[in-house]
Amino acid sequence: MKNGPVTSTLQTMADVWDAYREELEGVEDQVRKNLDSKVTLVNTVAAHLLSGGGKRIRPLLVLLCARLCGHTDKDHLVLASLIELIHTATLLHDDVVDEADLRRGRRTAGKVWGNQVSILVGDYLYSKAICQTVVFQNQAINEVLSEACHKMAEGEVLQLDYNGNPLITESEYLRIVEYKTASLIAASCRIGAIIGGAQIDKQAALFRFGQHIGIAFQLADDTLDYAANGDRLGKSLGQDLRQGKATLPLLHLLQHCPDQDKQMIKDRMETRTLTEADLLRIISLMQEYGSISYTMDRASEFVVAANLDLASFEDSSPKRALSVVADYMVNRDR
Repeated sequence: MKNGPVTSTLQTMADVWDAYREELEGVEDQVRKNLDSKVTLVNTVAAHLLSGGGKRIRPLLVLLCARLCGHTDKDHLVLASLIELIHTATLLHDDVVDEADLRRGRRTAGKVWGNQVSILVGDYLYSKAICQTVVFQNQAINEVLSEACHKMAEGEVLQLDYNGNPLITESEYLRIVEYKTASLIAASCRIGAIIGGAQIDKQAALFRFGQHIGIAFQLADDTLDYAANGDRLGKSLGQDLRQGKATLPLLHLLQHCPDQDKQMIKDRMETRTLTEADLLRIISLMQEYGSISYTMDRASEFVVAANLDLASFEDSSPKRALSVVADYMVNRDR
């Protein structure tokens, strides 16, 4: 495993995945070992989602932060795999809440086995991860992971509470993002720091790093619903608006577009109806008023903040890799 000084070759996510391939393969092995329920359907449903792809960003962050803080053993592979189980549980629940048909280009578990099965398997993965985390007998890790889980649940409820509401402010939306998306990413970073024996200030710096890149990730993701290649995205465009979600590009547009268009958008949000003509009109307006650019600029600001969080750490391969991951959050394939 390449874990030496910073080199000019560690410049892209492909470089990072290659440098840490052995450890990531170890995480995958642990994930497979975790699917050991005596109920076959539990393993089948979980495997369906886990085998559908995904970048394993959260486990990677555990690995990188642990290495950054001097950890040399391999026990962090188990914890990294448990973080991925929790993330998988959230995806199962999200797809039920969103009534989603596709996840990463494949039918969601809810569409294959039904919502009841999806919810219960998600519950199983949550409880399995927490039970196995407790085995480490590390109170700091338990507290960080418990906090992340309850914040994710609060974030989901907040988002539902604001659904269909075009009057949500940017700060209110960022709070949802911080809870719903960034909390587990931040926890992944802090857990890596805890494993590495980092001092409290270093743990806090990496936690902030995770928060910042988590928010950047979601803001960049917000734009995909209006600016991505639908086939590559693996879902239809305009899904957020069809579900009544006012993400940042839409919030920006509502502040700048003419009243007539503003009323049209509010009507579509409230009624959860959206024609292709409506969507094309909204995308055109976003281009005209710079809503996508604004959102990506805000995402980039969080990446800048994330890199500042790394300033107190000495140069190393893990530090360079974390910087590459931060940049990837806003510059990944669209």
